[in-house]
Amino acid sequence: MQDVVVVFNSGSSSLKLTIYAFSGTRDPQVLLHGEIEEFPDYSQFTAKDAEGKLLVQERWQETGLYIFSHLFHWFEQYSGQGQVRAVGHRIVHGGAEFLQPVKITLNTLKQLDKLTPFDPLHQAATLAPAKAIFEKRPDILQVACFDTTFHQTIPEMARLLPLPRRYADRGIRRYGFHGISYSYIAGQLAEVDPKLAQGRTIVAHLGSGASLCALQAGKSLETTMGFSALDGLMMGTRCGAIDPGALLYMVQSEKADWKTLVSTLYHQSGLLGVSGISSDMRILRATLAQSQDAVQRKNISEALGLFVYRIVQEIGALTAIMGGLDGIVFTAGIGEHDQHLRADVCEALAWMGVQIDEAANAAHAQVISGAGSKIKICVIPTNEELQIYRSVLPFLDTGK
Repeated sequence: MQDVVVVFNSGSSSLKLTIYAFSGTRDPQVLLHGEIEEFPDYSQFTAKDAEGKLLVQERWQETGLYIFSHLFHWFEQYSGQGQVRAVGHRIVHGGAEFLQPVKITLNTLKQLDKLTPFDPLHQAATLAPAKAIFEKRPDILQVACFDTTFHQTIPEMARLLPLPRRYADRGIRRYGFHGISYSYIAGQLAEVDPKLAQGRTIVAHLGSGASLCALQAGKSLETTMGFSALDGLMMGTRCGAIDPGALLYMVQSEKADWKTLVSTLYHQSGLLGVSGISSDMRILRATLAQSQDAVQRKNISEALGLFVYRIVQEIGALTAIMGGLDGIVFTAGIGEHDQHLRADVCEALAWMGVQIDEAANAAHAQVISGAGSKIKICVIPTNEELQIYRSVLPFLDTGK
């Protein structure tokens, strides 16, 4: 078995991993995709090869950090005579200090732990694999890649929050997220359309988490997420931008504590909250097509409509910041696969000269704008795991 590089892409409730054959190239062979889902009383590990063939599906009674003992045992069986050359991690928050991928050390982990209050749900989850591996195999090279790094080019004015200065002194400012995805898309855009890559482009990363990024000549100029991954667009279960007065109401009238606010804003809002049905766009569209319940249909329609409305609203704001717009790129789960969402957004932007090619959109083509469109509309799949792998390579090449 050849040497491999393992990439972890952790979420708040699941852990995805990809194993690449180490060849030293920027586009390695994918050996498998895996996922660990945590439930209250057990964890489930599933692994498939590059063609989607199921390799293993196991249920483990342990949860939390204990799952990594099982995972390492499986790695050892799978790799045979090969070895894990490095492990790359998606870490949500790098704060103001970590502006590039870094080798993970004990000191690095301690510094990143201090950022947990900035994003208590995601930071701890993304650090968990790194901590477990460092404890069990400190000899393995680990590299942290940050969702915040790509947005370091945002102007200082855009980072400020209109709060008393003492909060800025504590690091309470706008950071932006989904940066690993945006970095990958910026690179892809430079390859498939160099002219557009040098212009003014809005990338719409639309999945269970959703945000927009304004790219000017391939650099982040502004983004819809700010201090936390709650800001900006409406999402699957997250509210996005919301009047702070609504939070004051929850605290005063409902006596909501921190846990209640976290549960409401992170897990009960967004598409799920407004529809009352699901956070999954596919389920919402299927239910809307089949349901005979007028109230249910109304709620789903409003959820889908609000999702589009917020995207269009933020595209308008980002266009104003850039002083114009040359292209829009749809990416991530919803952006890549939901032709109706793309059509609805483009229809609402017709005043900007956006025209969509319906056949190309239905086929999920790379370019879906019509011949007469003043704005080029593209669909480019993202690949955060590959971007992380590419960020690991320099550490293997130079040993830094």
